[in-house]
Amino acid sequence: MSDYLTLVYRRVLSSGDPALVQLAFAAEVLDRYRGAAGYSIIRTDSAGRVRKQGGWSLDFGIADGDRLLHASWQALSTALPESERDHWAMHAAPLRAVSDMFLRMQLHPSSCHDDGEVRPW
Repeated sequence: MSDYLTLVYRRVLSSGDPALVQLAFAAEVLDRYRGAAGYSIIRTDSAGRVRKQGGWSLDFGIADGDRLLHASWQALSTALPESERDHWAMHAAPLRAVSDMFLRMQLHPSSCHDDGEVRPW
């Protein structure tokens, strides 16, 4: 298991706050937004963002050879609109791998992280 995932869950358990709990999704969850008007998807090597122009955006980790996405419970419950939640739920996956860099970003959100060039996905 990832050392960073251990740190995330240690923080969750010690604080009693589930905000950082990671939920996983098959990367195909993004297919709905590819090429759709008003949506963009960008990524670095291990983190990405889907954004609806003038609306919501969601940051996520990329793992398992780009086949798995993961995001915190807090981000999913606050940033993802109700109208999108069923779609994401249909793509739920077991959390079998995580992006350590994304978890480091979650643990230290105000820090600078070199994670490669930002590019479209």
